[in-house]
Amino acid sequence: MKKVITEGDVLAAYTNGSKFLTVDKNVLITPLAKDKIKELNIILQEELPIVKEYKTKQNIIVVGCDHTGLQLKEVLKSILIEKSYCIIDVGTNDEKSCDYPDFAIAVAQKVIADEADFGIIVDATGIPSAITANKIPGIRAATCYNEFTAWSARNHNDANIMVLGAKAIGDETAKSILKKWLETEFEGGRHQKRLDKISALERKLLGNS
Repeated sequence: MKKVITEGDVLAAYTNGSKFLTVDKNVLITPLAKDKIKELNIILQEELPIVKEYKTKQNIIVVGCDHTGLQLKEVLKSILIEKSYCIIDVGTNDEKSCDYPDFAIAVAQKVIADEADFGIIVDATGIPSAITANKIPGIRAATCYNEFTAWSARNHNDANIMVLGAKAIGDETAKSILKKWLETEFEGGRHQKRLDKISALERKLLGNS
């Protein structure tokens, strides 16, 4: 349904001290309203379309992988560079067999130390590195295998590390997951209450309750 501008709308704007009336290209202006606009010297200004631009506060991303995730890590790095993110790469940097805990821990430590805003880890399945990173208090590492899990991890769980499995998903799926992750922010509210319970458990287990 098209919006209709009436004489009353014009008078209301004028009464409020405005000399401008915002309209879009599909609005209908009644004849009486047109006369009143001319009489009161009201200036019509076109309403600009709303362009949704996804921005996050994250500017520094730490990335890491084992030998199985090297190729996908490089694919993701190229995307992040195009988007002007600063990248810390903790390795590995070749395809020699290595141990995933070393790199998962390195990524998690950078995040906890506030040297990076969030992290990305790539291994074969996305599972073992998430298990490792989540041993560090304050880390919320989420294995993501589609856009929905990436969205939920950020929006509901405020995840600070995304973990992907290079042998479980293809490059294009990984790209779409990364895009969804980057454009999604934490909702807070009832979800924060649940995260607070997790933090309380961590403090208790550390003897800091």
